[in-house]
Amino acid sequence: MTGRRRTRSTVLPTITNRPVRASARTAAALVAGASLAAGCGVIPGTTGGSGDDTITVMTWAPQDTKATNKPGMPALAQAYARWVNAHGGINGRKLKVLTCNDRNDSVAAARCADRAVEENVVAVVGSYSQFGDTFLPSLEGAGIPYIGGYGITNAEFTSPLSYPVNGGQPTLLAGLGRELARTCGPVALVRPDSIAGDELPPLLNSGLKVGGHPAAGDQLADEDATEYGSQSERALRYSTDDVSDPGCVVPALGDRTTTFMDSFRRSREDYADVRTATVLGSVDQTVINANGGASSPYEGSYITGWYPVASDARWDPMKKVISEQAFGDNRIDPADAGVQTTWIAYTVFKKVVESLGDGAVTADSVRGALNKGLKVSTGGLTPALQWKFQDVLASVGYPRLVNRKVSLQVVREGRLVAARKNFIDVTRTLQGAELN
Repeated sequence: MTGRRRTRSTVLPTITNRPVRASARTAAALVAGASLAAGCGVIPGTTGGSGDDTITVMTWAPQDTKATNKPGMPALAQAYARWVNAHGGINGRKLKVLTCNDRNDSVAAARCADRAVEENVVAVVGSYSQFGDTFLPSLEGAGIPYIGGYGITNAEFTSPLSYPVNGGQPTLLAGLGRELARTCGPVALVRPDSIAGDELPPLLNSGLKVGGHPAAGDQLADEDATEYGSQSERALRYSTDDVSDPGCVVPALGDRTTTFMDSFRRSREDYADVRTATVLGSVDQTVINANGGASSPYEGSYITGWYPVASDARWDPMKKVISEQAFGDNRIDPADAGVQTTWIAYTVFKKVVESLGDGAVTADSVRGALNKGLKVSTGGLTPALQWKFQDVLASVGYPRLVNRKVSLQVVREGRLVAARKNFIDVTRTLQGAELN
């Protein structure tokens, strides 16, 4: 594809098998410190400083940008700290949360990491950034663990200091492909025309292949387009090539999925039998509501997620914390996958600190507890989590991907509900993926 515009996706993951190079570490370390604190802050009302018994962590995410924004993640971290401190802290220690605005910018992400090093945090917890290759070298150099990132970059599944709690886009797409192989005719994948987007078809196709289904039609689209009329028409035509078996259209455009669906709705009049399917992060309940609820083009769609649906009782402890400490804070949506990931990440962190007893809580001791095989229960929101230096997906470039299970959800009468009771394990699906 000579002349292809090669851009980094603002939403979808950069999935490569490149190791983190020393040059990246050097570049991150040399980021100018003059504006280090830009976008960063401390949760009001917490205590901290040298000489006290306070645990300091950091949570970062992009806010107030023109691309993906996840303000609910640092907001939940702040609420969690207030809740923990109101109930005696963790092992009697107060929790201090620093926050930082990643701004969807590599330099800002590096500054957040440098601030974490400067402030001597014991971990970065429950954060979102698409610039893992930029910030992880700085954390690695200081020995600071990165617990529960959003799973948006390949670096999160390769760095020995990363402890992901979900399987990122690899598991979501592989799981979706497995389901669509059972229920769809021709499948059209609409994804960004970018380096990151180039890695999505093999993941979806790995699931389709397991079900004996042909590979998806690969439809390219600009990730920053303001309308997708031509892409919608092309995807609809492809998905109706086999008139005996209605097809499916899979938009994987992150925050632009809603824009695509606006065009898709107008183009769909002559293709009533075509269904849509996608992954959590591109679609949630708020998106379904905004597109018409039960009359939206998502009705009947399969959506793969990392966790149980938001209405599941296993989320009640998180909702209680939000009610007690962040009532009325509209940044925090309990149905948002970023908020849910942050909750699980802090659940893991709390269990780690509790496992240390009266011992010192430092980056080294937190990392040591995780590396020694501590198994963490998340109340059924994920399988029990345990990190090894090389996990079973190391052969396909994901040595740190320990949660290989996804939930299958479906839109029924405008509501996102569980399509299956149990998680789907996609380990073997990903092992067979042709990623190289």
